[in-house]
Amino acid sequence: MPASPSTARAINDRLALRLLQQEGPLTAGQLKQLTGLSRPTVADLVERLIAADLIEVVGESGEQRRGPNAKLYGIVADLAHLAALDVRTEGVSVLVSDLLGRVLAEASVPIGDDTGTGPAVEQAVTLVERTAKEAGVDRLHTVGIGAPGLIDPVTGELRNSTGLPEWHRRLVAALQERLPQARVHVENETNLAALAEQRDGAARDRDTFVLLWLGHGTGAAVVLDGSLRRGASGGTGEIGFLPVPGTRGLPSATGCDGGFHSLAGSAAVAELAGEYGVAGAAAGSEPLAAALVRAAVAERADGFLDALADRLAVGVSSVVAILDPGCVVLGGEVGQAGGGELAARVEERVRRMSPLATEVRPSLLGGGAVSRGALLTARDRAQDELFAPPERQ
Repeated sequence: MPASPSTARAINDRLALRLLQQEGPLTAGQLKQLTGLSRPTVADLVERLIAADLIEVVGESGEQRRGPNAKLYGIVADLAHLAALDVRTEGVSVLVSDLLGRVLAEASVPIGDDTGTGPAVEQAVTLVERTAKEAGVDRLHTVGIGAPGLIDPVTGELRNSTGLPEWHRRLVAALQERLPQARVHVENETNLAALAEQRDGAARDRDTFVLLWLGHGTGAAVVLDGSLRRGASGGTGEIGFLPVPGTRGLPSATGCDGGFHSLAGSAAVAELAGEYGVAGAAAGSEPLAAALVRAAVAERADGFLDALADRLAVGVSSVVAILDPGCVVLGGEVGQAGGGELAARVEERVRRMSPLATEVRPSLLGGGAVSRGALLTARDRAQDELFAPPERQ
Protein backbone atom coordinates (compact mmCIF):
# COMPACT_ATOMS: atom_id res chain seq x y z
CA MET A 1 0.00 0.00 0.00
CA PRO A 2 1.24 3.50 -0.79
CA ALA A 3 2.09 5.65 2.22
CA SER A 4 -0.48 8.16 3.37
CA PRO A 5 0.39 11.85 2.82
CA SER A 6 1.18 12.33 6.52
CA THR A 7 3.40 9.23 6.61
CA ALA A 8 5.19 10.33 3.44
CA ARG A 9 5.83 13.76 4.95
CA ALA A 10 7.22 12.19 8.11
CA ILE A 11 9.52 9.93 6.09
CA ASN A 12 10.76 12.84 3.99
CA ASP A 13 11.33 15.03 7.04
CA ARG A 14 13.26 12.28 8.78
CA LEU A 15 15.40 11.71 5.70
CA ALA A 16 16.24 15.40 5.43
CA LEU A 17 17.13 15.63 9.12
CA ARG A 18 19.36 12.57 8.86
CA LEU A 19 21.19 14.11 5.92
CA LEU A 20 21.65 17.38 7.79
CA GLN A 21 22.99 15.42 10.75
CA GLN A 22 25.47 13.47 8.63
CA GLU A 23 26.50 16.07 6.06
CA GLY A 24 26.13 19.32 7.98
CA PRO A 25 24.38 22.44 6.62
CA LEU A 26 22.86 22.00 3.15
CA THR A 27 21.02 24.17 0.66
CA ALA A 28 17.54 23.29 -0.55
CA GLY A 29 19.13 22.37 -3.88
CA GLN A 30 21.53 19.98 -2.19
CA LEU A 31 18.67 18.42 -0.24
CA LYS A 32 16.78 17.95 -3.50
CA GLN A 33 19.78 16.24 -5.08
CA LEU A 34 20.50 13.97 -2.09
CA THR A 35 16.89 12.97 -1.40
CA GLY A 36 15.68 12.71 -4.99
CA LEU A 37 12.57 14.66 -4.01
CA SER A 38 10.98 17.34 -6.15
CA ARG A 39 11.74 21.01 -5.58
CA PRO A 40 8.22 21.78 -4.23
CA THR A 41 8.40 18.79 -1.85
CA VAL A 42 11.77 19.97 -0.53
CA ALA A 43 10.46 23.51 -0.12
CA ASP A 44 7.48 22.19 1.87
CA LEU A 45 9.61 20.04 4.19
CA VAL A 46 12.07 22.88 4.82
CA GLU A 47 9.15 25.10 5.78
CA ARG A 48 7.74 22.43 8.10
CA LEU A 49 11.08 21.78 9.82
CA ILE A 50 11.69 25.49 10.34
CA ALA A 51 8.19 25.92 11.80
CA ALA A 52 8.89 22.99 14.16
CA ASP A 53 12.14 24.69 15.31
CA LEU A 54 14.17 21.69 14.15
CA ILE A 55 16.24 23.50 11.52
CA GLU A 56 17.25 27.09 10.85
CA VAL A 57 19.14 29.19 8.31
CA VAL A 58 22.80 29.08 9.35
CA GLY A 59 24.36 30.95 6.42
CA GLU A 60 24.60 31.06 2.66
CA SER A 61 26.32 28.88 0.13
CA GLY A 62 29.10 30.13 -2.11
CA GLU A 63 26.75 30.53 -5.05
CA GLN A 64 26.74 33.91 -6.77
CA ARG A 65 22.99 33.89 -7.30
CA ARG A 66 20.96 34.86 -4.25
CA GLY A 67 17.67 33.15 -3.55
CA PRO A 68 16.04 30.39 -1.50
CA ASN A 69 18.44 27.73 -2.77
CA ALA A 70 21.46 29.76 -1.66
CA LYS A 71 20.46 29.58 1.99
CA LEU A 72 22.19 26.98 4.11
CA TYR A 73 19.94 25.05 6.48
CA GLY A 74 21.21 23.29 9.57
CA ILE A 75 19.88 21.53 12.64
CA VAL A 76 19.13 23.85 15.57
CA ALA A 77 22.11 23.13 17.78
CA ASP A 78 20.53 24.45 20.98
CA LEU A 79 17.44 22.29 20.60
CA ALA A 80 18.92 19.97 23.23
CA HIS A 81 22.10 19.65 25.27
CA LEU A 82 24.00 16.48 26.08
CA ALA A 83 26.53 15.21 28.59
CA ALA A 84 29.06 12.42 28.15
CA LEU A 85 30.81 10.74 31.08
CA ASP A 86 33.93 8.58 31.04
CA VAL A 87 33.86 6.70 34.35
CA ARG A 88 37.11 5.06 35.43
CA THR A 89 38.14 3.34 38.64
CA GLU A 90 40.29 6.37 39.51
CA GLY A 91 37.90 9.18 38.57
CA VAL A 92 35.42 10.59 36.11
CA SER A 93 35.53 13.07 33.24
CA VAL A 94 32.56 14.96 31.80
CA LEU A 95 31.87 16.98 28.70
CA VAL A 96 28.73 18.91 27.76
CA SER A 97 27.77 19.59 24.16
CA ASP A 98 24.97 20.89 21.98
CA LEU A 99 22.84 18.65 19.77
CA LEU A 100 25.43 18.73 17.01
CA GLY A 101 28.11 17.41 19.34
CA ARG A 102 30.07 20.65 19.70
CA VAL A 103 31.74 20.59 23.11
CA LEU A 104 30.76 23.57 25.27
CA ALA A 105 32.57 22.66 28.50
CA GLU A 106 34.53 19.76 29.96
CA ALA A 107 36.09 18.83 33.30
CA SER A 108 37.33 15.88 35.32
CA VAL A 109 37.82 14.93 38.95
CA PRO A 110 39.97 12.21 40.52
CA ILE A 111 38.26 9.86 42.97
CA GLY A 112 40.61 7.95 45.23
CA ASP A 113 40.28 4.33 46.30
CA ASP A 114 39.68 5.44 49.88
CA THR A 115 36.70 7.62 48.96
CA GLY A 116 33.43 6.24 50.29
CA THR A 117 30.58 5.35 47.94
CA GLY A 118 28.37 8.28 48.95
CA PRO A 119 31.08 10.97 48.68
CA ALA A 120 32.32 9.50 45.39
CA VAL A 121 28.85 9.61 43.84
CA GLU A 122 28.35 13.18 45.10
CA GLN A 123 31.65 14.29 43.57
CA ALA A 124 30.72 12.82 40.20
CA VAL A 125 27.16 14.20 40.12
CA THR A 126 28.34 17.63 41.25
CA LEU A 127 30.91 17.61 38.47
CA VAL A 128 28.17 17.01 35.90
CA GLU A 129 26.02 19.81 37.32
CA ARG A 130 28.94 22.23 37.50
CA THR A 131 30.11 21.49 33.97
CA ALA A 132 26.60 22.01 32.61
CA LYS A 133 26.42 25.34 34.41
CA GLU A 134 29.78 26.40 32.98
CA ALA A 135 28.44 25.54 29.54
CA GLY A 136 25.41 27.77 30.14
CA VAL A 137 23.04 24.80 30.04
CA ASP A 138 19.97 24.76 32.27
CA ARG A 139 18.72 21.31 31.28
CA LEU A 140 20.40 18.22 29.92
CA HIS A 141 18.32 16.19 27.49
CA THR A 142 20.46 13.03 27.37
CA VAL A 143 23.42 11.75 29.38
CA GLY A 144 25.67 9.04 27.96
CA ILE A 145 27.93 7.14 30.35
CA GLY A 146 30.86 4.86 29.58
CA ALA A 147 31.90 2.62 32.47
CA PRO A 148 33.90 -0.57 32.95
CA GLY A 149 31.97 -3.73 33.77
CA LEU A 150 29.06 -5.69 32.38
CA ILE A 151 25.89 -4.10 31.05
CA ASP A 152 22.83 -6.31 31.49
CA PRO A 153 21.53 -6.90 27.93
CA VAL A 154 17.92 -7.08 29.17
CA THR A 155 17.72 -4.12 31.57
CA GLY A 156 20.57 -2.01 30.20
CA GLU A 157 21.87 -1.52 33.75
CA LEU A 158 25.44 -1.75 34.97
CA ARG A 159 25.84 -5.05 36.81
CA ASN A 160 27.93 -5.86 39.86
CA SER A 161 31.47 -6.62 38.72
CA THR A 162 34.30 -7.95 40.83
CA GLY A 163 37.00 -5.40 41.55
CA LEU A 164 35.03 -2.33 40.47
CA PRO A 165 33.97 0.33 42.99
CA GLU A 166 30.36 0.36 44.15
CA TRP A 167 29.99 4.05 43.30
CA HIS A 168 29.94 3.18 39.60
CA ARG A 169 26.57 1.45 39.93
CA ARG A 170 25.18 4.06 42.31
CA LEU A 171 26.15 6.89 39.96
CA VAL A 172 23.60 6.02 37.28
CA ALA A 173 20.70 6.07 39.73
CA ALA A 174 21.98 9.26 41.37
CA LEU A 175 22.19 11.09 38.05
CA GLN A 176 18.66 10.02 37.15
CA GLU A 177 17.44 11.29 40.52
CA ARG A 178 19.24 14.64 40.32
CA LEU A 179 18.47 15.13 36.63
CA PRO A 180 14.89 13.80 36.43
CA GLN A 181 14.24 15.29 32.97
CA ALA A 182 17.33 13.74 31.41
CA ARG A 183 17.55 10.36 29.71
CA VAL A 184 20.50 8.52 31.26
CA HIS A 185 22.10 5.66 29.35
CA VAL A 186 25.12 3.56 30.37
CA GLU A 187 27.31 1.38 28.14
CA ASN A 188 30.52 -0.57 28.59
CA GLU A 189 33.48 1.76 28.04
CA THR A 190 35.21 -0.46 25.48
CA ASN A 191 32.05 -0.80 23.43
CA LEU A 192 31.76 2.98 23.29
CA ALA A 193 35.41 3.27 22.29
CA ALA A 194 34.74 0.87 19.40
CA LEU A 195 31.75 2.95 18.30
CA ALA A 196 33.92 6.08 18.30
CA GLU A 197 36.75 4.41 16.38
CA GLN A 198 34.23 3.18 13.80
CA ARG A 199 32.58 6.57 13.37
CA ASP A 200 35.54 8.91 13.72
CA GLY A 201 38.70 6.86 14.18
CA ALA A 202 40.74 3.94 12.93
CA ALA A 203 37.86 1.68 11.81
CA ARG A 204 35.85 4.10 9.68
CA ASP A 205 36.02 1.77 6.68
CA ARG A 206 35.18 -1.43 8.59
CA ASP A 207 31.83 -3.07 9.30
CA THR A 208 33.57 -5.96 11.06
CA PHE A 209 36.47 -5.48 13.46
CA VAL A 210 37.62 -6.01 17.04
CA LEU A 211 38.88 -3.23 19.30
CA LEU A 212 41.49 -4.42 21.80
CA TRP A 213 41.45 -1.91 24.67
CA LEU A 214 44.84 -1.31 26.23
CA GLY A 215 44.78 1.12 29.13
CA HIS A 216 45.00 0.63 32.87
CA GLY A 217 43.33 -2.72 32.17
CA THR A 218 42.39 -4.70 29.10
CA GLY A 219 39.14 -5.30 27.26
CA ALA A 220 37.75 -5.90 23.81
CA ALA A 221 34.75 -4.88 21.77
CA VAL A 222 33.37 -6.94 18.90
CA VAL A 223 31.62 -5.38 15.90
CA LEU A 224 30.28 -7.87 13.34
CA ASP A 225 28.49 -6.77 10.17
CA GLY A 226 28.06 -3.29 11.63
CA SER A 227 26.49 -4.45 14.89
CA LEU A 228 28.05 -4.36 18.34
CA ARG A 229 27.90 -7.80 19.97
CA ARG A 230 27.31 -7.93 23.73
CA GLY A 231 26.74 -11.63 24.41
CA ALA A 232 24.16 -13.46 26.50
CA SER A 233 25.23 -11.77 29.75
CA GLY A 234 26.79 -8.61 28.33
CA GLY A 235 30.27 -10.05 28.72
CA THR A 236 31.52 -10.24 25.15
CA GLY A 237 35.07 -8.90 25.07
CA GLU A 238 36.15 -9.65 28.66
CA ILE A 239 39.53 -10.58 27.24
CA GLY A 240 41.34 -9.92 30.50
CA PHE A 241 40.03 -13.32 31.64
CA LEU A 242 41.33 -15.12 28.55
CA PRO A 243 43.64 -17.99 29.64
CA VAL A 244 46.95 -17.53 27.83
CA PRO A 245 50.46 -19.00 28.01
CA GLY A 246 53.13 -16.98 29.74
CA THR A 247 51.31 -16.28 33.02
CA ARG A 248 51.86 -17.79 36.46
CA GLY A 249 48.43 -19.35 36.75
CA LEU A 250 44.88 -19.23 35.46
CA PRO A 251 42.17 -16.61 35.88
CA SER A 252 39.18 -17.30 38.10
CA ALA A 253 35.54 -16.26 38.20
CA THR A 254 36.48 -13.55 40.70
CA GLY A 255 39.69 -12.18 39.19
CA CYS A 256 41.58 -11.97 35.90
CA ASP A 257 45.05 -12.44 37.38
CA GLY A 258 46.60 -15.22 35.33
CA GLY A 259 44.63 -14.21 32.24
CA PHE A 260 45.57 -11.92 29.34
CA HIS A 261 45.35 -9.00 31.76
CA SER A 262 48.49 -10.31 33.45
CA LEU A 263 50.37 -9.88 30.18
CA ALA A 264 48.88 -6.67 28.79
CA GLY A 265 47.54 -4.62 31.72
CA SER A 266 49.38 -1.39 32.55
CA ALA A 267 51.19 -2.85 35.57
CA ALA A 268 52.39 -5.83 33.54
CA VAL A 269 53.60 -3.60 30.71
CA ALA A 270 55.42 -1.34 33.20
CA GLU A 271 57.16 -4.36 34.70
CA LEU A 272 58.20 -5.53 31.24
CA ALA A 273 59.54 -2.06 30.41
CA GLY A 274 61.65 -2.14 33.55
CA GLU A 275 63.27 -5.36 32.39
CA TYR A 276 64.42 -3.59 29.22
CA GLY A 277 65.46 -0.34 30.89
CA VAL A 278 62.67 1.75 29.38
CA ALA A 279 61.65 4.69 31.59
CA GLY A 280 58.92 7.32 31.39
CA ALA A 281 56.49 9.38 33.44
CA ALA A 282 52.72 9.31 32.96
CA ALA A 283 50.98 12.56 32.09
CA GLY A 284 47.93 13.28 34.22
CA SER A 285 45.72 10.24 34.70
CA GLU A 286 47.02 8.27 31.71
CA PRO A 287 48.30 4.74 32.38
CA LEU A 288 52.03 4.49 33.05
CA ALA A 289 52.18 1.90 30.28
CA ALA A 290 51.20 4.54 27.72
CA ALA A 291 54.10 6.79 28.70
CA LEU A 292 56.52 3.87 28.61
CA VAL A 293 55.36 2.67 25.19
CA ARG A 294 55.52 6.21 23.82
CA ALA A 295 59.08 6.54 25.14
CA ALA A 296 60.02 3.17 23.66
CA VAL A 297 58.77 4.18 20.21
CA ALA A 298 60.67 7.48 20.40
CA GLU A 299 63.86 5.76 21.54
CA ARG A 300 63.44 2.81 19.17
CA ALA A 301 63.64 0.38 22.08
CA ASP A 302 63.20 -2.63 19.79
CA GLY A 303 63.71 -5.27 22.46
CA PHE A 304 60.85 -4.00 24.61
CA LEU A 305 58.53 -3.36 21.66
CA ASP A 306 59.17 -6.84 20.30
CA ALA A 307 58.49 -8.43 23.70
CA LEU A 308 55.28 -6.41 24.11
CA ALA A 309 54.17 -7.33 20.58
CA ASP A 310 54.76 -11.00 21.43
CA ARG A 311 52.37 -10.65 24.36
CA LEU A 312 49.69 -8.74 22.48
CA ALA A 313 49.82 -11.16 19.56
CA VAL A 314 48.81 -14.02 21.88
CA GLY A 315 45.54 -12.26 22.70
CA VAL A 316 44.93 -10.96 19.19
CA SER A 317 45.53 -14.34 17.53
CA SER A 318 43.09 -15.98 19.95
CA VAL A 319 40.39 -13.50 18.95
CA VAL A 320 41.22 -13.92 15.28
CA ALA A 321 40.96 -17.71 15.47
CA ILE A 322 37.39 -17.47 16.77
CA LEU A 323 35.94 -14.38 15.07
CA ASP A 324 38.05 -13.81 11.93
CA PRO A 325 37.36 -10.03 12.12
CA GLY A 326 39.86 -9.08 9.42
CA CYS A 327 40.87 -6.02 11.42
CA VAL A 328 41.97 -5.46 15.02
CA VAL A 329 42.40 -1.95 16.41
CA LEU A 330 44.86 -1.53 19.29
CA GLY A 331 42.80 0.93 21.29
CA GLY A 332 43.13 2.92 24.47
CA GLU A 333 46.01 5.09 25.56
CA VAL A 334 48.58 2.33 25.08
CA GLY A 335 47.41 1.43 21.58
CA GLN A 336 47.57 5.07 20.54
CA ALA A 337 51.01 5.51 22.12
CA GLY A 338 52.36 2.48 20.25
CA GLY A 339 51.08 3.84 16.96
CA GLY A 340 51.93 2.17 13.70
CA GLU A 341 55.23 0.91 15.08
CA LEU A 342 53.62 -1.40 17.66
CA ALA A 343 50.66 -2.30 15.42
CA ALA A 344 52.97 -3.45 12.63
CA ARG A 345 54.93 -5.70 14.99
CA VAL A 346 51.73 -7.28 16.32
CA GLU A 347 50.38 -7.79 12.80
CA GLU A 348 53.59 -9.53 11.73
CA ARG A 349 53.34 -11.97 14.62
CA VAL A 350 49.64 -12.66 14.07
CA ARG A 351 50.39 -13.38 10.42
CA ARG A 352 52.82 -16.08 11.53
CA MET A 353 50.37 -17.53 14.08
CA SER A 354 47.15 -17.54 12.04
CA PRO A 355 46.18 -18.38 8.45
CA LEU A 356 43.44 -15.72 8.63
CA ALA A 357 44.47 -12.41 7.07
CA THR A 358 44.23 -9.73 9.76
CA GLU A 359 45.13 -6.06 9.64
CA VAL A 360 46.24 -4.53 12.94
CA ARG A 361 45.77 -0.78 13.28
CA PRO A 362 46.62 1.71 16.02
CA SER A 363 43.89 3.73 17.69
CA LEU A 364 43.42 7.27 16.42
CA LEU A 365 41.39 8.39 19.45
CA GLY A 366 43.21 6.71 22.35
CA GLY A 367 41.69 7.18 25.79
CA GLY A 368 39.41 9.91 24.49
CA ALA A 369 37.44 7.32 22.52
CA VAL A 370 35.23 6.52 25.52
CA SER A 371 34.03 10.10 25.95
CA ARG A 372 33.61 10.42 22.20
CA GLY A 373 31.58 7.23 22.05
CA ALA A 374 29.40 8.30 24.98
CA LEU A 375 28.73 11.62 23.24
CA LEU A 376 27.90 9.95 19.92
CA THR A 377 25.48 7.60 21.67
CA ALA A 378 23.82 10.43 23.57
CA ARG A 379 23.51 12.48 20.39
CA ASP A 380 22.01 9.59 18.42
CA ARG A 381 19.46 8.86 21.12
CA ALA A 382 18.49 12.49 21.52
CA GLN A 383 18.11 13.03 17.79
CA ASP A 384 16.12 9.82 17.38
CA GLU A 385 13.63 11.11 19.93
CA LEU A 386 13.52 14.73 18.82
CA PHE A 387 13.27 13.89 15.13
CA ALA A 388 10.65 11.17 15.52
CA PRO A 389 7.25 11.70 13.87
CA PRO A 390 4.75 13.36 16.27
CA GLU A 391 2.73 10.17 16.78
CA ARG A 392 5.84 8.39 18.13
CA GLN A 393 6.79 11.10 20.61
